[in-house]
Amino acid sequence: MSTGLQLADALSVGCIRAIDKASRALAGRQHEDGYWWGDLTADATLEADFVLMELWLDKPGSGVWKPREPRRIEAAVRSILVRQLPDGGFSIYPGGPSDISASVKAYFALKVTGMPAEDPRMCRLRERILALGGIQAANSYVKINLSLFDLYPRQYAPVVPPEIMLMRGVIYEMSSWTRAIVIPLSIVQTAPPRPVPAGFHLDELFKAGVPLEFPNPDGLISWRNFFLSLDRAYKFLNRHPLGAIRNRAIAKAEKWMLAHTRQSDGLGAIYPPMMYALMAFDHLGYAQDHPEVREARRQFDRLLVDDGERFFFQPCFSPVWDTAIAAHALGETRPDPGGCVDRALGRCASWLLEKEVRTSGDWAVKRPGVEPSGWYFEFANEFYPDIDDSAMVLLALQHARSSEIGAQEACVARAIRWLVAMQSEDGGWAAFDADNDWQFLNHVPFADHNAMLDPTCPDITGRVLEALCVHGLTRGHQAVRRGAEYLMRTQESDGSWYGRWGVDYIYGTFLALRGLRAAGEDAREAHILRAGEWLRSVQNPDGGWGESCESYDKSFFVPAPSTASQTAWAVLGLIASGDTRSESVRRGVEYLVETQDSQGCWHEEAATGTGFPRVFYLRYHMYRDSFPLLALATWIRRQGGAH
Repeated sequence: MSTGLQLADALSVGCIRAIDKASRALAGRQHEDGYWWGDLTADATLEADFVLMELWLDKPGSGVWKPREPRRIEAAVRSILVRQLPDGGFSIYPGGPSDISASVKAYFALKVTGMPAEDPRMCRLRERILALGGIQAANSYVKINLSLFDLYPRQYAPVVPPEIMLMRGVIYEMSSWTRAIVIPLSIVQTAPPRPVPAGFHLDELFKAGVPLEFPNPDGLISWRNFFLSLDRAYKFLNRHPLGAIRNRAIAKAEKWMLAHTRQSDGLGAIYPPMMYALMAFDHLGYAQDHPEVREARRQFDRLLVDDGERFFFQPCFSPVWDTAIAAHALGETRPDPGGCVDRALGRCASWLLEKEVRTSGDWAVKRPGVEPSGWYFEFANEFYPDIDDSAMVLLALQHARSSEIGAQEACVARAIRWLVAMQSEDGGWAAFDADNDWQFLNHVPFADHNAMLDPTCPDITGRVLEALCVHGLTRGHQAVRRGAEYLMRTQESDGSWYGRWGVDYIYGTFLALRGLRAAGEDAREAHILRAGEWLRSVQNPDGGWGESCESYDKSFFVPAPSTASQTAWAVLGLIASGDTRSESVRRGVEYLVETQDSQGCWHEEAATGTGFPRVFYLRYHMYRDSFPLLALATWIRRQGGAH
């Protein structure tokens, strides 16, 4: 036997052992009800925003702030300080540079809770903020939040008018998450400035010589200038608002907010809208013991992880997403019928079927008459089934079978019809809506969070194609054909694909390749070959793959130390390209086998999930275990082995 075959056999044996350990570890983390759920963590901005929200709700009297929950405030401060960088600033992803907006938020939270400006940590932070351009360089939402307390001049902070609710349909041309944020925020912005502790200010963060006005790099004849002019005009008229119109707009915003807080884990089921909803309720005069306020507060507090050792807020919950990925990975190991993993998948299928959306949500504005289906990301979020989650659940249900076979088949059929209906005009799929592409809205003053719209993207399109095709659709189906054409059209010149919801080009490339191959694309096609060659070209010397969040800033691949999840994505992408036996694939598999710990898990500190590119990144704590298992199981099957 040749040395190469001996090495391959040894690696196969090691891979099978790693699969066994990983399967047992992952199956052992299943909750009794049938779901998987890992932590979802971000940066220090959530704890800083928590301090701001508590200041708003507490309304310091006599210039003194006595928080209702001092222990939580103190814990939030400690949680923020732990993440301060050596240069004094705060980053938005592990290993990243200081970010101006995150740093300003942290400075506010630390100072307002009593940390002296002369403290060495505050001095370093202040110096870093000024070096980054001062408070004027922070994003629009930082300025809006601070302007609520007159800490940033209101005339220079973007305004979100509640009257937008009276502009027929405009709110539904914004992304679902922006919609959920700006509606309660528009109510909050109608409030007079809230008090701060006596003598408190942020004057030291304003950099001399830097203008406060909104920048307009696009010139006089531009959408940017148009919206800036509207902002100025609205602020002028706002000095003498028409009471009837304003009251009608606020009432409509309030009604929308109330309707969308029901049947969900809070408004939008994500942190920012839930925070602004509590602030809006307070401004509208709701008592703290009002049922709506109590429930909104309960849902917000659920986001907090406070176990005595850790204190942080999760941006949202991810049980459906975590469950679908874990089930898909376990299913690809081809578990023994009736075994522990097979039984775990059966419980999982039953739980997922219960979570199918059966009521119309915001998506139906663009797709009226379509039968509701799909799955959301969280435990409950009926208004917002997620296209990406729905595709991932369909992939999981390929393996996970409930005892109610007929019900499962009917559910899968509904979900397929819903996914097909949610395809956008360009042939791709977005996250929550179809044809959410009014590009000019990216020029409004409060659009610099880089998430005003929900455009189609290659990563979701690739996953949807794979899900549709494993359930029987073929290249002859119009939706599959158009989706494949979209992916071929959006491939980057270097052979990669952009990844909107995972970091970044590795993620987009692996999903695009899997979608195209599921749709019947030949591995010998030029675009498939180029993608495989690109993946091999960015492999790290240790055999793994890693990519920095900086790729979003540069608009091209930026390498980083290898991670378990990104290595798994690259291996899966190469296998989808038809490459199962190259040195690159073998070394990637070796990396995963060798970095697995004795418990069958992997270690990963990097943020490999994307919330808003260039603004907010995520660490899915189950990615590091589910995706490597999926990659190893896929590779061993392609070697002709069986687990």
